[in-house]
Amino acid sequence: MIKIDGLKEVIAQIKTERGIPENEIIEAISEALVLAAKRYHNSEDNLRADLNLLTGEARILVTKEVVKDVEDPLMEISLKAAKLINSKTKIGEVVEEEFNPPDFGRIAAQKAKQVITQRIIEAEKKSILNEFHDKIGTLITGIVQRIEGTNYLINIGRTESLLDARNQIPGEVFRLKDRVKLYLVEIAKTFRGPEVIISRSHEGFVTKMFELEVPEIADGVIEMKAIARRAGYRTKIAVMSHNPEVGAVGTCVGRMGARIQTVLKEINGEKIDIIEWKENPLELIANALKPAAVFKVEILDEEKRKARAIVEDDQLSLAIGKSGLNVRLASKLANWNIDVVKKSEVEVNLLDKLLAEKKTLSESATPTSTDVVEVKEEKVEVKKIKVNDAASELGMDVADILKKLEELGHKAKSASSNIDYDVYLLVKESIA
Repeated sequence: MIKIDGLKEVIAQIKTERGIPENEIIEAISEALVLAAKRYHNSEDNLRADLNLLTGEARILVTKEVVKDVEDPLMEISLKAAKLINSKTKIGEVVEEEFNPPDFGRIAAQKAKQVITQRIIEAEKKSILNEFHDKIGTLITGIVQRIEGTNYLINIGRTESLLDARNQIPGEVFRLKDRVKLYLVEIAKTFRGPEVIISRSHEGFVTKMFELEVPEIADGVIEMKAIARRAGYRTKIAVMSHNPEVGAVGTCVGRMGARIQTVLKEINGEKIDIIEWKENPLELIANALKPAAVFKVEILDEEKRKARAIVEDDQLSLAIGKSGLNVRLASKLANWNIDVVKKSEVEVNLLDKLLAEKKTLSESATPTSTDVVEVKEEKVEVKKIKVNDAASELGMDVADILKKLEELGHKAKSASSNIDYDVYLLVKESIA
């Protein structure tokens, strides 16, 4: 028997300081005692430790089979000796006998110290990981403990985590003891053991910041449908309101921009575009390319999710963005491959197409001279349309259609002027 002074108090202290469950501490002590006893025993399969927390007494018990003739004293016990332990025992049954070899107390104490220390470290790691596992995908607060080049060692409570350069927002700088908001990405398995991965550049960081600042998001009134981000440069967020009386974009921005300004301050002034989510891909793509104004969106291949956005010439650079950032984020947000083109290029291509078709039709016919005259006369009567009739057909004002004709390189003096029907079709196509 071993006497461990203050066993209950020691266990309680470890539990409080390290946050390790009491049952795991008891298991560690028991394991240490069994391993110490193994030095005198061939196997630990039939050994177990019995701890009395109230008295501090610890005993090693060995399970032996009751036999008539003992051949292996470590595994067997005679009936006579077994009856001293339990008077009702019979041959073939098993009994537990206290195992207490010479110098066992001193050796057990040394072994126990080693095993308990290792088990406490392992149990503490396990406890920490269990604690942070429930916080994956949430914001936590840490304190800058140490600066290592461009990396920061952050104290996040019961452990530390490294905020490396790729998980920082470009341009931000922290000092020792600064309190920092962080997004807990995951618990990663490394060769050094499990590590808590934290980030400020992750899309989830912006998402959770808006949940903090906009109660309607946390309450489910407003839903963040999609987000695309390049940390330090731009973030695009698509939001949708489940309450027709609550505007999704305005609510996220806040009165006088109060809500979004808090988020902007936290992410080092990174630009944020908040757009309204649309189920119609044409509307969604047009919204996603904001702040650029989109003239028209065309679906090129629905299966491959390819689309073309047509913009005015002065909106092209804004739609594409610096180094193509705006269109890349818009494509990710809408989940469509978006190609941005100028409106003037589309109109030129359309005009060339119409002229080519016209040329093909004229070359395919071989009329006589008499036929040519007749065709020309018919063309004058059938292939012309007055400006005011064209305006009526297209639902446009005469002034607007005259302006459009001038943009396309065709002038008409007044509403009663005739224009070629091909030109009318060109106007119709350009406003479709």
